[in-house]
Amino acid sequence: MRIPVVIPFKPVNPKTRLSCVLSDDERELFALAMLQDVLNAARDAGCDPLVLSTAPFSLPDDDGKVNVEILNEGLNEALNSFCIRSAGPLAIIMADLALADRSSILSLMTSGSDMAIVPGRGGGTNAVYIRYSDRFRAQYYGSSFMKHMKFAETANISCSVVDSFRLYTDVDEQEDLVEVLLHNSGYARRYLQSIGFETESRRSRIGVCRDPHESGVVG
Repeated sequence: MRIPVVIPFKPVNPKTRLSCVLSDDERELFALAMLQDVLNAARDAGCDPLVLSTAPFSLPDDDGKVNVEILNEGLNEALNSFCIRSAGPLAIIMADLALADRSSILSLMTSGSDMAIVPGRGGGTNAVYIRYSDRFRAQYYGSSFMKHMKFAETANISCSVVDSFRLYTDVDEQEDLVEVLLHNSGYARRYLQSIGFETESRRSRIGVCRDPHESGVVG
């Protein structure tokens, strides 16, 4: 059985914290590139991805294969409705996990617990797997990681925290772009390179720089 992987996605005005280095159009194209990489990782892991999107969108290289549902309610409400309908195993993975790959997704789904979770920086939830999805209730926004852990404890659901660099690394800030350039081998890295980004050696760590002739940011 192919396990469903639900991917929440915001195609319009995404990744506002990258506005300092990417124009509005570039942010939208970069978000699409990261989504494509997450979709490919889920498929490589033998899963069946579904995008829950806040608006219609198209992926140039997906040939209409992606399953999309448009959100007509809040994210938690939409996820909970889907979980109740699904009943079986289910994973929820964020669309900005550009480093996700087959092995990291499989590690999420093979923890041995009824629920497995990968926290994000700042207390968020980057990925979660539920063996019996009708027992799960989404707790996104705010300190969602602690909320999900508390939910599992209250619902008497065994839960593992999965240590995964690739699923922990969400791309929100300018400093995160270096991780894409170093560790992504798909659409997201190629897009950044196509608009002039490259790694830059600095005194204490590697950063990113951009060819000023490729910059679309209006200063």
